[in-house]
Amino acid sequence: MKKLYYLLFVSLSVLFSCKKEVQSQKAIAQESTNTVKYAKGLEIYNYQGYSVVKITQPWPGAKESYTYIMQQEGASIPDSLKQFTTIPVPLKSVVVTSTTHIPSLEILGVENTLTGFPGLDYISSVNTRKRIDGGKVKEVGKNESLNTEVLIDLSPDAVVAFSISSVNKTLTALEQSGLKVIYNGDWTEQSPLGKAEWIKFFGALYCKEAKANELFAKIENDYNAALKLAQKVNNKPTVVAGALYENQWYMPQGGSWAALFLKDAGANYLWADSEGTGSLNLSFETVLEKAQDADFWIGPSQFTSLKEMADANPHYSHFKSFQNQAVYSFSTKKGATGGLLYYELAPNRPDLVLKDLISILHPELLPGYELQFFEKLK
Repeated sequence: MKKLYYLLFVSLSVLFSCKKEVQSQKAIAQESTNTVKYAKGLEIYNYQGYSVVKITQPWPGAKESYTYIMQQEGASIPDSLKQFTTIPVPLKSVVVTSTTHIPSLEILGVENTLTGFPGLDYISSVNTRKRIDGGKVKEVGKNESLNTEVLIDLSPDAVVAFSISSVNKTLTALEQSGLKVIYNGDWTEQSPLGKAEWIKFFGALYCKEAKANELFAKIENDYNAALKLAQKVNNKPTVVAGALYENQWYMPQGGSWAALFLKDAGANYLWADSEGTGSLNLSFETVLEKAQDADFWIGPSQFTSLKEMADANPHYSHFKSFQNQAVYSFSTKKGATGGLLYYELAPNRPDLVLKDLISILHPELLPGYELQFFEKLK
């Protein structure tokens, strides 16, 4: 009988202990809320000594999601989270794989941790180019075929990567070699503020959450102030975008990042009602019929002058915006090795993009404003 009571006591002790552990883990889960407001593919939960970063949209249409635990030195991680990849933070060294990651490192003041990048010539930043020229940032190949030997030799604390699907042999090989690979989905975001909010992702990697939140709040406030200004306009000038490539005219679909900027800037983008978040591909005749009298032409592909456009296709001159020299491009502003500043910095600074477009479309709203990304083609 004593043995029976003893076994019952042990069982109840284990039961209450397990129940207490479950309640403890629930309490941990409830003591933090997602700090991300606009980004659709990112969630961040901050706790004492660690944070949980969830990448819920690593690529368009992804069914997979990834959870990473950013653990500060000495912090205790609940057993319920130990199944996920743990990253010791703050990072001391990193390899990133998109130029959009460079401004985040710089604005947080951690650009010196960058040790490798695929396609160094695409980087426009003056500060990071100095580090590249000084041999402090190594070439690691191409995104679709990263040089695993170089990466293993660099042995960064983390590789911040992106993929277009669940099949990526290179990233799988890096993980199997013991490197920490973190998927970044900033490129899948469509809202201007959603893209910019990924600064918080890097804040978690460097234990600079407060600074990242402060920086984003400033961008958010400036963007919304410019948006409020643009909402005062009554007339919305018509806009055409894109250009021909191999006999097809490519331009942003109505739900895309670029189209949303035009909407917020007070433009009547002629394809704003098209569904989708990617690119439309149309015939020249279709575009000419609808946009021949458009007031502005924004983002004519890679062209940097009106002459260059006319030489490529004389039919561009049929558009009123071309005739009136109301064509604006971001392709004129490049880094020392040819990388476009717009592709690198614009996703991080939507406030500047919006002000550029407002200044172009409604110059009376921002008198004396100097364009940051766009330039009127001559």
